Amino acid sequence: MPVLECKELCKSYGRTPALDRLTVSIEPGRIVGLLGPNGSGKTTLIKLASGLLTPDAGYISVCGLPPGPESRKNISFLPERTAIPTWMSAKQLLDFYGDFYADFRRDAAEEMLAHLNIFPHQRIKQMSKGTREKVQLILVMSRAAKLYLLDEPIGGVDPATRDYILSTIIGNYNPEAAVVISTHLIADVEKVLDEVIFIHQGRLALQSGVDEIREEKGMSVDALFREVFKC
Repeated sequence: MPVLECKELCKSYGRTPALDRLTVSIEPGRIVGLLGPNGSGKTTLIKLASGLLTPDAGYISVCGLPPGPESRKNISFLPERTAIPTWMSAKQLLDFYGDFYADFRRDAAEEMLAHLNIFPHQRIKQMSKGTREKVQLILVMSRAAKLYLLDEPIGGVDPATRDYILSTIIGNYNPEAAVVISTHLIADVEKVLDEVIFIHQGRLALQSGVDEIREEKGMSVDALFREVFKC
């Protein structure tokens, strides 16, 4: 069963279509890059999957369930902007997630905080923007979810930290789950991807395995993206 499935999915904001009859399917055990230019519908798709938006038409399911309270139990969502209470300390956030999510793995979260030298009793508002983003990613990846939706997970951190974050994603997600990474930093994430989905103006432009792109096209995902979406 696909972890995420969309059929003829449509969503508009007023008269502006964000997704136009989009049909995609994502299987478990895959790390998928959701790629496209600004305004192509990537964040809209992620919000529809997480139940934050309602589709205008078409079908979307997570682990066979329509978006709703039951499907949300399977999803760990990282929004593009930091969305954690800044008055809390890192430890208080772990307590909060442990109370709120039955699948939260506190030991994994504590290990990642220690690796990044983030002090448990430091308040979020005392941390730099990049450190806040690291804490939020740690919380998201410490759940044993079925679908991880990551919207620009490495956009706000320095290049030296990106490799650690990507290895954190690989090493901490449930192998029976799927990870969807929406990003513009394709060259940085390409090495961890199994598959890519290109979206253009709300429509599917390409869905392919990364190895197939390299073998059949003779180029990297980053190079293919630049060719497909060149101005």
